[in-house]
Amino acid sequence: MFAMRRKSLLGKAIALMLVIATPAFADPEQESSSKERGSVTNLPVPRYVSLKASKANVRRGPSLTHRIDWVFTRKGMPLEITAEFSNWRRVRDIDGFGGWVHYSLLSGARTVIVGKDMMPLNMRPDTNTPTVAQLELGVIARLGECGPDWCRLNAAGYKGWAQKADIWGVDPEEIRD
Repeated sequence: MFAMRRKSLLGKAIALMLVIATPAFADPEQESSSKERGSVTNLPVPRYVSLKASKANVRRGPSLTHRIDWVFTRKGMPLEITAEFSNWRRVRDIDGFGGWVHYSLLSGARTVIVGKDMMPLNMRPDTNTPTVAQLELGVIARLGECGPDWCRLNAAGYKGWAQKADIWGVDPEEIRD
């Protein structure tokens, strides 16, 4: 019994030492390099892309023999790549629907979709600046630079800043120059 208690205490001591030795904050360099990478492209997964074609079959699996579940019909629509297999990418849209799409139908050009009706597009990344335009729910905009809370957008010739919380197609912690 004494040997069992001793092993238990030794295990707790090792666990405590590991907790103490672990840094209180993560190194951003190490964190970004530890993000999962696609097996085909070696790019981060998940990541955002846009639909290059005006029509794309979304399949149940990564080949032409798999059944088509639905068709994306909105050119420029932002999509999130969640997996890779050969020339196929598993994607999902703003509503969480997705499937496998051939890579040739996707573009690396970044777009976002407006998630709030009559979303203000501000002149600068500040709510107290003039509004350049108001964008309707579902509008697709080209993504520019992003800070911690704001992103620069271009929609139908209007350029301005929108709050990240009001758009889909960019990670909350993503910074773009």
